[in-house]
Amino acid sequence: MSGRTARASSARARACAGDAEVRRLGETHDDPAALVPVALGAIAELVALDASRGATAAVPAVREVLRRVPQLSVHPARTGVRDRDLLAALAELSEVIGWILFDAGRYRRARRMNARALALAELCGDRGTARLTLLNHSMLQTHTGRPKAALETASRVAGPRPLPALVDSLVLVRRAHATALLSGDREAAALVSRARDRFLDGASPNDPPWAWWIDRTELLGHEGWVHSRLGAWRRAVPLLYEATTAPGPSYRHLFTAELLAALAGARAWREAEALIAELAPRAAGIGSVRTTETLAATADRLLASPGAPPNLRDAAAFLRESLPGRACGPDAPTPRNHPV
Repeated sequence: MSGRTARASSARARACAGDAEVRRLGETHDDPAALVPVALGAIAELVALDASRGATAAVPAVREVLRRVPQLSVHPARTGVRDRDLLAALAELSEVIGWILFDAGRYRRARRMNARALALAELCGDRGTARLTLLNHSMLQTHTGRPKAALETASRVAGPRPLPALVDSLVLVRRAHATALLSGDREAAALVSRARDRFLDGASPNDPPWAWWIDRTELLGHEGWVHSRLGAWRRAVPLLYEATTAPGPSYRHLFTAELLAALAGARAWREAEALIAELAPRAAGIGSVRTTETLAATADRLLASPGAPPNLRDAAAFLRESLPGRACGPDAPTPRNHPV
């Protein structure tokens, strides 16, 4: 979901990442002017690591950032920070950390960091980061089985003016996923269709910088995923196939996991076995706990399915064994209305 890889290059430029002093995080934390490039440099490094190796690989770097930037570990109102640029940088850094913790399966910690990002963004009036944080948090709430809360959070993105097209399309996507969990089949399908239409309206100068990643592949993947949630396999599978064949950052491996779940739901045994044969050899390197949770749940379903051919059940067992460490994160929810 969320995408923030393009921000790495701009953050690197702003942060002068080659400066050795900037890399010594925390040594200048008493000076707001010095801490701004520190925070921006941390954003660049975390974003690049997440995009290339996945959220799990980025968690140790997150711990180091939290250790060295003490302003991220206290209540935003008690940091004593008044500099708007620093508050904005800390808000963006908190949002990035919240995203990584979510994709790494640290759901409780992600909730706390999202709350911190939102509070910091509100202190400095950074509506763009606040909106992205709310959209990330709505996705987390849907994933952890709280669709009503997810709908409420997504509704908070709206403001006094109409939303720009790309932001509005993502709001509609978040609403569609949550509505699908609430068994609102027709409404969920209509919402994701509206999301596609809004995306086709095109980007505008009013879209925030982070909205660049809401592209055709992202929308295709989410449209297929919503239809998979609804059990509309004939619509879901082609969309997810197309989304998985496009190049993209590490977190989009989730669409491949959702494709396997859709193939299992459609009882497309031969295609599911072929996809497992492609996935299993590289499963240990998947850096998204959300992805490994979905793969593990689908493998378990196939193992328990009396209709699945023996070869497919053997393949599912191999996939289960190939998944890294714990196939579910420490805060993993019980899957509801799978795929989740």
